[in-house]
Amino acid sequence: MTETQILIESTLQAIAAGILIGAIYGLMCVGLAMIFGIMRVINFAQGDFMMIGMYAAFFALTLLGLPSFLGPVVGPYVAVLLAAPLLYGFGWLIHRTLIRRVTGIETADLEGEGHYAQLILTLGIALILQNGAMILFGAELISIRTPLSSDAIFVGPFLDGLAVFLNKARLVSACISVVIIVALWWVIKSTTLGKSLRAAADNPEAAIYMGIDVDRSHRTAFALGTAITATAGGLLATNYPFHPFVGLEYVIIMYAGVVLGGIGSVIGAFWGGMAIGLVQQLSTIILPTQLQNATIFVFFLLIVILRPQGFFGRNVERT
Repeated sequence: MTETQILIESTLQAIAAGILIGAIYGLMCVGLAMIFGIMRVINFAQGDFMMIGMYAAFFALTLLGLPSFLGPVVGPYVAVLLAAPLLYGFGWLIHRTLIRRVTGIETADLEGEGHYAQLILTLGIALILQNGAMILFGAELISIRTPLSSDAIFVGPFLDGLAVFLNKARLVSACISVVIIVALWWVIKSTTLGKSLRAAADNPEAAIYMGIDVDRSHRTAFALGTAITATAGGLLATNYPFHPFVGLEYVIIMYAGVVLGGIGSVIGAFWGGMAIGLVQQLSTIILPTQLQNATIFVFFLLIVILRPQGFFGRNVERT
């Protein structure tokens, strides 16, 4: 095989891997978009909600003994889906007891529209979750084991004998991510709940006059965003080990994906995460793994310079 063929095959392999991991990144970015886009809350704890989702899926798998009666292949993914309603309830409780006090119409007259309080509060929640997880679970790396993680689908040969390998665990996780995104898109576009969420995001005061409970809509958005990001974390844990501070590695990626997609666009956040996954994997062709995140932010800065509103965002004129 010539050097050109090796380069082409490496590029195709990186694109395939980037699409699969990008779909999971897209899902976690959508979870943040539900909170940041609808509520305009700067949530530093989003990565740690993902970490809690990883541990919830892990303990659902082990304590319920799912592999024993669902099998080692299906069990891990059922555990990930079982963790979602738990994190929905967790997100609902966090908003009900803490977040609602620094968000909503009541904070409009506060300095910085309440964003300063949001920063301190969510940073405090993040620190509590990180250190609490360290105390309860320890610092050792753990993962959600599935035999699909070490197996791959061979695609090819094509283009003069070139071939691509698709990791089965990533493929299943990517398919689940896409199904969740499609379902969420349908809910937002076609249901009464989705209309209330969009109204609360576009104009909270007008939504109140129309009889919409904005506080309830924000609580639902926060809980959904927590559950979606936690689900993405569980899917990611079938390929990568995790620890109590793993959220720090992904929260910046989430914000980059949301901004790339366009503030307020849920589908845009998914494509923003997909773009990050592609850039991250393609960068490994010419750069060492340690520079993956640097490449992501170079790409991010280029997009912000060329299209500040993101892929699907809109320019807003302020008077």
